[in-house]
Amino acid sequence: MNVDKAVLSFAGVMVLVSVALAWFIGPAWLLLTLFIGLNLLQAGFTGFCPAAILFRRLGLPAGCAFR
Repeated sequence: MNVDKAVLSFAGVMVLVSVALAWFIGPAWLLLTLFIGLNLLQAGFTGFCPAAILFRRLGLPAGCAFR
């Protein structure tokens, strides 16, 4: 697994978790979904992704988007 796949997998899991929390706990958890979406959007424009930085520090190899 490389950084690109790890970031996409992590984002997908977080979106599913936030939707499940909104369904079972309360709709305020949709704010987490909003935060994830905004973070993905800004990462697309700026190239700055905290999750990618974390996964690189954990030793995952760079993917094609980060070479």
